[in-house]
Amino acid sequence: REDCPICMLPHHLDTKKCTMLNCCSKLICDGCTYAYKFSGAVCCPFCRFSLGGEQLEKKMLKRIELNDPAAITHIGLELDKNGDYVKAFECYTKAAALGDIEAHHRLAMLYHWGQGVEKDKRKEMYHFKEAAVGGHPTARHNLGCDELNNGNPEKAAKHWIIA
Repeated sequence: REDCPICMLPHHLDTKKCTMLNCCSKLICDGCTYAYKFSGAVCCPFCRFSLGGEQLEKKMLKRIELNDPAAITHIGLELDKNGDYVKAFECYTKAAALGDIEAHHRLAMLYHWGQGVEKDKRKEMYHFKEAAVGGHPTARHNLGCDELNNGNPEKAAKHWIIA
């Protein structure tokens, strides 16, 4: 995991406790997000880009055109939240090919639940392993659960210790 680019503290393992900035695709911690909102600033705390509607959207589209995996994964997350699993799958696939571990984790979940794709245990495990190797703690935990279900409690414990 990366550090917050503003306070330089390590990010929380739970990515829901961080905020991705659409303008520069940086992930900042909740503390910096709170301080930013409390200050009343109207620009990005990292790149100082004005957080206005059309300009922000154009900048995000430019980041996607430049194959920024974080921006592509972010679009996939938005599509996933809205229930458009097929387009989310396409975004996650592209971002995973560019090396984004969150995209690998999300692909594994789509394969697990059969959302936008057919359920496929082999592909699910492949993407969980890729995400776990990249340092995704939830993917590592899920690998441990799978090992336990397959009758390998020792391997499961190792995954959980790493997670």
